[in-house]
Amino acid sequence: MPRGRYSLHDPHDHTPLVQEHFHCAPGPSGWRYVAETTTPAGAHAGSVDLALDEHGRPIRLELHAADWQVRGAALDGVTWVRTDPSGSHATEGNVRAHAFTAASPAFLVATALLLRLTPASPATRVRLVAFTDPVLAPRTVDQSWALVNSEAHATDNGPLTVDEYRINTLDTGEQYTVHLAGDVVLAAPGIELEDLKDPPSMFRER
Repeated sequence: MPRGRYSLHDPHDHTPLVQEHFHCAPGPSGWRYVAETTTPAGAHAGSVDLALDEHGRPIRLELHAADWQVRGAALDGVTWVRTDPSGSHATEGNVRAHAFTAASPAFLVATALLLRLTPASPATRVRLVAFTDPVLAPRTVDQSWALVNSEAHATDNGPLTVDEYRINTLDTGEQYTVHLAGDVVLAAPGIELEDLKDPPSMFRER
């Protein structure tokens, strides 16, 4: 079960945002990721609890940030409830999308598990509902994902396969690269893996 810490920063000016202390693991029917986030000063900033089914679909999502809360799941597309800091007003949402995304590295792994791409696969379009910090405001984004390289690296624990994905955000034309090893993000814009206690969980062959 991988455990560790990511640091998240602004990808443009490198301003530190939060530290994300996480653990994740595959289960009998899917994958789960749990994390607590802290500010650079060490104060509690939020949390992430994401569970996927065996097909990579979100069966439970719970996000907390700045006293805002979102709970969601894959239902008629994706459905969620967003609650304000006072707790007195909750709004529901539903979009014909494939899954969720947010600032946490968990969602890069989740989308990769959902798409199950191979290096021979064409670029695949995916629609996601993104919850943006600091108030978890929802917006729908369309992305194109392609697995451009998959390479095994020798480690003390045996070969480690690193997948390189090219992601395009279709409404802005922004393009970036993400490197994943199993259920751990090794490199991505605005994300650095600072500490890893256990090897990544490697999933079944595609």
